[in-house]
Amino acid sequence: MFNFFSKKKFLVDYLGNFVDIHNHILPGIDDGAKTVEDSLAIIEGFSSIGIKKIIATPHIMHNYYPNDSESIHNAQKEVLDGLLQKGMTDISLDVAAEHMIDANFEILLEQHKEMPLHKRYLLIEMSYLQPPINFDQAVEKIASHRYFPILAHPERYNFLHINSSKFQKYKNSGISLQLNLLSLSDFYGKEVQKKAHKLLREGLIDYAGSDIHNLRHFKSLKEIQISNSNLKLLLPVIEKTIEDFSF
Repeated sequence: MFNFFSKKKFLVDYLGNFVDIHNHILPGIDDGAKTVEDSLAIIEGFSSIGIKKIIATPHIMHNYYPNDSESIHNAQKEVLDGLLQKGMTDISLDVAAEHMIDANFEILLEQHKEMPLHKRYLLIEMSYLQPPINFDQAVEKIASHRYFPILAHPERYNFLHINSSKFQKYKNSGISLQLNLLSLSDFYGKEVQKKAHKLLREGLIDYAGSDIHNLRHFKSLKEIQISNSNLKLLLPVIEKTIEDFSF
């Protein structure tokens, strides 16, 4: 993708050795990959751009995607078997989950049914339209269980406006923020893109993830062009993600 005469930079050229900590590539258990073949195709795409370490994070969402350790590990095993058959032994595939803060979340924590990243971090999300009434309480509960919360894709929450002070309040309460790489383009819309760039400029982003669900997402990731100024801001985020989640 490098072109001697072009000043345009492609994001994927800077993702070698990246650890993807947010994606939906396990087959058939949420709104991501449907089949093992889908999963393997996405992983082959990741491998082609240098991403060999992946932490799959299917949804745990009450009444929609009631996943647990068993369903997630069973899906992981299917993919690992497929990778072995293809001879893709250089791929490392770990599992965790993206936890919806809903009415069942605190019950899940009390029953020790959460699926953390690296035994220390809990990837969380909420409705795009409004915050859950128990959000602050849920964050306190996460901390009481000795986890560090990571809020997935803060740039995508419609109720958090581009100049919202909520982002800093989240940070002050111990919540890390994880940017979706696709948000650096207009994939989710111009407003999300603007918010993503602003969060980067203000130094509020801690980690990055692909949040890829399918091959269409991956193809869009490969097409993202990034300015020198945004790349300069993003590279430390990429490095921190690699440093904190390598396995």
